[in-house]
Amino acid sequence: MSIIKNRLFWPSLILAVMLVINMFTSNQFVTIQNGHLFGTLIDILRGSAPLILVALGMTLVIATGGIDLSVGSVMAISGAVACLLISDLGDQNAVGSVLLIIGVAIAASLVLGLWNGALVAFVGIQPIIATLILMVAGRGVAQLITDGQIINVQSSPYATLATGFFLAVPVAFLIAAAAVALTLLLTRRTALGLLLESVGGSPTASRLAGISARRITIMVYVVAGGFAGLAGLIYSANIKSADSISAGNLIELDAILAVVIGGTALIGGRFSIAGTVLGAVLIQTLSVTVVAIGIPPEANLLFKAVVVVALCLSQSPDFRAKVFGRFQSRPAVEKPAVEKVVTP
Repeated sequence: MSIIKNRLFWPSLILAVMLVINMFTSNQFVTIQNGHLFGTLIDILRGSAPLILVALGMTLVIATGGIDLSVGSVMAISGAVACLLISDLGDQNAVGSVLLIIGVAIAASLVLGLWNGALVAFVGIQPIIATLILMVAGRGVAQLITDGQIINVQSSPYATLATGFFLAVPVAFLIAAAAVALTLLLTRRTALGLLLESVGGSPTASRLAGISARRITIMVYVVAGGFAGLAGLIYSANIKSADSISAGNLIELDAILAVVIGGTALIGGRFSIAGTVLGAVLIQTLSVTVVAIGIPPEANLLFKAVVVVALCLSQSPDFRAKVFGRFQSRPAVEKPAVEKVVTP
């Protein structure tokens, strides 16, 4: 019973069920071709990499009691900057130049995260409003960078971010796994995780305790911007172009959903990195499963919403108590003993 009460039990169960469905519906679930892993499972891992990166940054932001709605626009800007600079190269396959451009794009994303953090920590704007500004304006900035066009690139080193393999495993997934490992190391092996939860639980109390709440707040928005920028690079490398309209469109909603599924409190003060990763993989698996079982495309979003609602309800202790509690056997109520009245 203790396992069932765990918040991650139901997401893990649903993920396992969907993987089993894909195992029987797909022609190749996992296979090896030319020394590389291929199949539906590998497609799920590769496709979930951008969402894992964005959801990681979102987890840290939400842990401090904030929110970041601009991650999709940051993805678009990052991909636009990278593809624009690569398209201007004389040799798009020059590894050194491509790596430098990737660094420039990530640096731009960090600056955008710093902008969000400054608005929240120093100006005092509510996080949802501060990041909404960049969410709207950032998409316009991305379109200005690309001049409203789709910039195509033919760079093999750049495409490696999304389609390359290392030790038979997709590079995109390895990048996401490295980000997860680094985040876990910094938040669970150092005092950083406790500081994040302190700021999210009570910014005033943490400030009185000597914790620099502003510094922590700025840091998490910068990290979220960097992760979103890296996700934007993977997305644009996958399609070998910069699409400022479609890149990262509504990914912030999936990221928030992954964070909630993973058990992070939206009010701040409690977060789960492992739960976020599980939520991101579950969302990507759900998208693949919908196609695998033949659900019409026009019903995809509705089916996804139904599954998500059922999942969230199954995680609610109050809902489980109301639904399953009535089926539990109740102890028999002993009738009080009736005293006999003796008449003289």
